[in-house]
Amino acid sequence: MSNSIRERVQALGLTLPTPGQPIANYINYMVSGNQLFVSGQIPLVDGNPAYVGRLGESLSDEEGAQAAELAALGLLGQLSHALGDDLSRLMRTVRLGVFIASSGAFQRQSVVANGASNLVVNALGDKGRHVRTAVGVSSLPAGVAVEVDGIFELLP
Repeated sequence: MSNSIRERVQALGLTLPTPGQPIANYINYMVSGNQLFVSGQIPLVDGNPAYVGRLGESLSDEEGAQAAELAALGLLGQLSHALGDDLSRLMRTVRLGVFIASSGAFQRQSVVANGASNLVVNALGDKGRHVRTAVGVSSLPAGVAVEVDGIFELLP
């Protein structure tokens, strides 16, 4: 298998996005010790917010999972940029945080979060296995349905 994150994503039939610049007072990622923290990523298509709405109201579980996958694709884009597209520098994915804009009655956050988890594991193999938090929230930036952040462990 390739050590290029971009090539692994392409093998899944997807295109790794070019990371954009933050729109507020934060940075896209930070290395602290042997850990790489990637800021929350929202689902974007051609730089525009996608999957706007809330689960349990205007979006289906399947659309939520697609939104989570698209947000995770942005996360992998940030990871690729941070590592110079060299997967050999990555020891493992430690944690994904998946935030799902949903109605108070919605209880299938884990189903939606699988969209992100499945992409990360499919793209990174065993280095993509992780712990995860799937949390329902009332709203997210730009009105999108999902935001995904991540923590990765790097080789010393």
